[in-house]
Amino acid sequence: MNIIFVLAPASLVLALVGLGAFWWSVKDGQYDDPAGDAARILNDEPDDGPLP
Repeated sequence: MNIIFVLAPASLVLALVGLGAFWWSVKDGQYDDPAGDAARILNDEPDDGPLP
């Protein structure tokens, strides 16, 4: 029964860390162009690369 007092706060801390990482990636612009990479991989143009 004592293990619940350890695991419950630990799981809450891990959930908050995961939520914080997700929020940080959203604020950083990670999901701004979700269809861009999927469309670019199908393009056959040889000069289609990252900008210098």
